[in-house]
Amino acid sequence: MEIRAATVLPARREDITLRTADGLTLVGDIARPAGREPVATLLCLHPLPTQGGMMDSHILRKASHRLPALAGLAVVRFNTRGTESPRGRSGGEFGEGQAERYDVAAAIAWCVAAGLPRLWLLGWSFGTELVLLWGNDPAVEGAILLSPPLHLADDAELDAWAASGKPLLVLVPEFDDYLRPDEARARFARVPNAEVIAGERAKHLWVGEPAVRTVLGEIVRRVNPAAWPLPTEWED
Repeated sequence: MEIRAATVLPARREDITLRTADGLTLVGDIARPAGREPVATLLCLHPLPTQGGMMDSHILRKASHRLPALAGLAVVRFNTRGTESPRGRSGGEFGEGQAERYDVAAAIAWCVAAGLPRLWLLGWSFGTELVLLWGNDPAVEGAILLSPPLHLADDAELDAWAASGKPLLVLVPEFDDYLRPDEARARFARVPNAEVIAGERAKHLWVGEPAVRTVLGEIVRRVNPAAWPLPTEWED
């Protein structure tokens, strides 16, 4: 069977609920490999909710649908405060990237309490701002940034990630709306542990199966290289 946009591969899936330190309830889910324990974990931070971003934004949904089976990863997704998706609506209201510090902390704490291994953050667009601002946590092994605009996070956050020594994988579309590869290389040059990769012919939203395969493949190459390259076919 060819793996296509709507393909959902086997996994152990369950809904989860997160509680923030400021008293909100956030909704999410986790997909674990079927029949085995995960080798690493992706904690997903979605694009801007005021522009339609949510835990079901397509790259994050496809990561959840494919990577537990193809790469042995646990994939955790959730809606930040005030965000709604088919899973439900998280409590509170959009916090402009500031109050979301409590959401990120709650999600990391949930992953730690669940005993999930090797925690990597996967941020997309607005989600990359949350990663850089609030995700530099001792429990986090590294982070993947998709289409980082660098609107909220600045050099101070980049310097903090550099000092942490944690790896950053930065995937920048060739035709991004906000930050293109040459500028991204210049901005992230201050982070020796950052690898910037240009997505050829890609745009900010990584639309189309070739772009999706680029993103998921690069994630797996860094987080679980034993499973790379990812197959394009699945045998039941």
